Amino acid sequence: MDAVTEAMTSSPSPQRPSPLTLPVVMTGVVLVAMSISGTAVALPSMGRELDASGSALNWVVAGYNLAFAAMTLVAGSTADRVGRRKTFVASAVVFSSGFLVTAVSPSVLFTDVSRIVSGAGGAGIMAAGGAVLAASYEGTSRNRAFALMGTMAGVGIAVGPTLSGLLVSATGWRGSFVVFTALGMLITVGATRMHESRAATAGADWAGSFLFVTALCLLMFALLEAPSLGWTDGAVVATAIAGVVVLAVFGAVQRRSSRPVLAPALLTNRGFIGWSLATLTTSVGFLGLLVFLPTYLQVAARLTPAVAGAAMLLLTAPVLVTPLAAVALVNKGVPAHRLIVLALVMVTFGNLCLVTLSPDNTILGTTGPLLAVGTGMGISFGIADGQAMRLVPAESVGMAAGFLNTLRGTAEAMVIAAFGAALVGFLGNRLGSDQRAASVSAGQLSDTHRHVELTALTWSWRMTQLGIGLLCLLLTVTVVVLIRHHGQRRQDV
Repeated sequence: MDAVTEAMTSSPSPQRPSPLTLPVVMTGVVLVAMSISGTAVALPSMGRELDASGSALNWVVAGYNLAFAAMTLVAGSTADRVGRRKTFVASAVVFSSGFLVTAVSPSVLFTDVSRIVSGAGGAGIMAAGGAVLAASYEGTSRNRAFALMGTMAGVGIAVGPTLSGLLVSATGWRGSFVVFTALGMLITVGATRMHESRAATAGADWAGSFLFVTALCLLMFALLEAPSLGWTDGAVVATAIAGVVVLAVFGAVQRRSSRPVLAPALLTNRGFIGWSLATLTTSVGFLGLLVFLPTYLQVAARLTPAVAGAAMLLLTAPVLVTPLAAVALVNKGVPAHRLIVLALVMVTFGNLCLVTLSPDNTILGTTGPLLAVGTGMGISFGIADGQAMRLVPAESVGMAAGFLNTLRGTAEAMVIAAFGAALVGFLGNRLGSDQRAASVSAGQLSDTHRHVELTALTWSWRMTQLGIGLLCLLLTVTVVVLIRHHGQRRQDV
């Protein structure tokens, strides 16, 4: 018996899942996704009440994303070792506690710390939730479960800003965080009814976990602070170098660990890495548009925030319907690798088309590209995670789910930071002033120089979009190479 066959036959079939498994996991996914996309709506109110602005206020969002990206891999590996249900329950408690502290926070410092706590809890919900699904379902049922998970993530991202805005208007920003606290406690109670599962092996790589979190925090801090401090600032350079060094040490520790938080063999599984890079590619092509395009639409076309938000449904609405359609096609025999290539081509094409965006064709010029990017993102949500999880043995599904979500979360945070830095950098070169560039990139154009500033903003947008489109193209080619002849069966990790 070869290693692959042994890995497949030695893993028992999943027992019949609890009826609460899907509702609890999906509700958790929606809450986490809404926390990523919706919190920014509350920032103006929070800034006024807490007397905060600039970097300190931005960390309300950035801190959550950073903690989410840093802790997802650790949470996934922990779920395999400690127990997937137990990790999910503990994560839901941490997630809810962070929101409760935010709701009663007396200062922006407390708020930033509590948001970091919520991000860590959200990471555990996503990673342990994915592991619970992988351990509870198999075959077409597993495909449908992961497609539904992708759909729910899309729902959270799509409706997050709108629902958060309604909550803030109705209850105030503190009341909106209380609502999230209550929902988080509900899924905590529901999760206690799910079945427990864990890997056959025991133990945890605490040194590896610490090194990974430290490396990612250092690198993300450098990337997030560089736009405001400057790329050559001593603190930014030192932090980036330290992050690279710690990451190298982490790699060395993982090669020697008997219970690695990220098994080196997982990174040599070409099919798994290919599908993982597919999720990264769609995130790169999606997040920059989601965060920055509304500002351009309001500035260039003088749209109201409500109309600009409605226009963004062209990007987000397809994510609500295409995941389940994609997995239905796979279950009917359509090759998954062909669908993912189609999705990546659509994302790349949509981003490259937006290079032609101008104040004269905002809505008309964005309709086709946004639909293409949103559809591609939805297809990826529907099939990428499920196909990737097929390629690892059952005892490592938590680690694999953690890696996928870490990669996705890191890509989202980095794209937001890099997109903003590139936009401000191009604007600074055209306008000759970094301070003026920062104001223009935030949509604050002067009446006397509006035409010049809008022209500079449009050019800077095009250059930034060109970079995003070319990066998506490069990643698409890499994914095609990796999954073309790999990924048809499970591999040992």
